[in-house]
Amino acid sequence: MSSWVRFRDCWTLCPRQPRGLVEFVGGSYLAATPQISYRRLLEGLAARGVAVHAWSYVPGFDHQLQAREAWSAMRACRTRLQDRMGYLPPPLRLGHSLGCKLHLLAPDGGRNCSGLVALSFNNFTADQSIPLLGVVAPSLGVNTEFSPSPKETLRLIKRQYLQPRNQVVRFNRDQIDQSLDLITALQSRQGDQSELLRLPGDHLTPASAGLRRQFLGDWAEGSDRQQQVNRLQDLITSWALSGTVSSG
Repeated sequence: MSSWVRFRDCWTLCPRQPRGLVEFVGGSYLAATPQISYRRLLEGLAARGVAVHAWSYVPGFDHQLQAREAWSAMRACRTRLQDRMGYLPPPLRLGHSLGCKLHLLAPDGGRNCSGLVALSFNNFTADQSIPLLGVVAPSLGVNTEFSPSPKETLRLIKRQYLQPRNQVVRFNRDQIDQSLDLITALQSRQGDQSELLRLPGDHLTPASAGLRRQFLGDWAEGSDRQQQVNRLQDLITSWALSGTVSSG
């Protein structure tokens, strides 16, 4: 397996003979360095023969803009990879937390991928995500919210997101997960094939071992944690290698 390489705000990792491609957007500030924050998960996918493109970003308030930026960067990386390797199956999109929302807001409505695996979907308001904002903003006369807002995000998913094939993953000890809202919105669409999967774990289960220990302590990393990640890697790999592109 090759080393991580940065291209167009993406960190890329490619096996010698990739059998598929995963386009990953991580959550909140973990996504600034996805090659570190999610190393265990993503390198496990590459070890299974799947190329990985992970977008690097710092979250802002305009999620619609960031969704377009992620989509554009991923498209450039995919074109570059296909020029080097030849044909690859349509990519699987993979998101964690806020990263799920950015994939769901992609300008192609999910048409140019084989599906989405959404881990720990999060759709909080700005003041829930940034606690001090609700205190400071009114005193400054500023009304600040994410664009689109949580309510508008779910409406856009129902009306404009066209990919029928989605695996929504909810971890049983995740206190900030909003996957039930997402699966309800997805399944309200005609022809939807989305499924909800409940797995053991918490909001940081997809994150790398060192990061989990930093936030949760040594107890957070045992053999059961590695088993959870292995199961996640197997699930994502099977989706990446078995999907077909949606025509919308």
